[in-house]
Amino acid sequence: MGNQLAPVEQFKAVLNSNDMKARLKNTLKSNWTQFATSMLDLYSGDAFLQKCDPQAVALECIKAATLNLPISKTLGFAYVVPYKNVPTLTIGYKGLIQLAQRTGQYRTINADVVYEGQLAGHDMLSGMIDLSGERISDTVIGYFAYFRLNNGFEKILYMSKEDVEAWRDKYSPSAKSGYSPWKSEFDKMALKTCLRRLISTYGIMTVEMADIMAKDGSEVTPQKRAEEKVTANANSTVIDIDTGEVIDPTEPIAAEMPQPDF
Repeated sequence: MGNQLAPVEQFKAVLNSNDMKARLKNTLKSNWTQFATSMLDLYSGDAFLQKCDPQAVALECIKAATLNLPISKTLGFAYVVPYKNVPTLTIGYKGLIQLAQRTGQYRTINADVVYEGQLAGHDMLSGMIDLSGERISDTVIGYFAYFRLNNGFEKILYMSKEDVEAWRDKYSPSAKSGYSPWKSEFDKMALKTCLRRLISTYGIMTVEMADIMAKDGSEVTPQKRAEEKVTANANSTVIDIDTGEVIDPTEPIAAEMPQPDF
């Protein structure tokens, strides 16, 4: 028990330092104490984060504060996770939508599944799809994400189920884990992938949003993913870097993986 308390006490010391208090106050103004409490709750409840340098964990939390995103795992907006014992801020699916909405440029953002019979056509030139067909079964054949900007520009990304499976296998090192949400919540993970790809490729993003997504590891080569692959063991957390999801191998998926509401 003593071994577990030592890192937490170190983290408390970091939070109580003049430098960290100044950073929090400058970023969050009057709400800084509430966020500091959430930082302590996050660190205290995560044995994997406690293996990381406390100062580094705090600085990653500050990045989330800068984006005005909560770091509570249950909310699913942003996560600070240990990546080879190095804390890394990862934006969750809900956080991605929040950041897009805050630009004030999006009139509509949507994502959904496509059932057999619904896909009536696909315009190769514009990329738009025709979903006017009648659904004839409960078989899911694909997924789409769509947005329309205030200036009228609209874009849609469609991925067949086979496309999603290929993307998962290429870019998601945690997919083969028995704890991966790709196994239990394939449709939702597919929708997340579509929306993430669509916004990062065609959407309007703030400088901060683009910077976070660039550092989030969502687009790297298979070779690099193989080199940085994170597996479930006593010293690491399984991370789906493509979708920003975190899987704690010691906990049920439902407890660690808050799912978005559509």
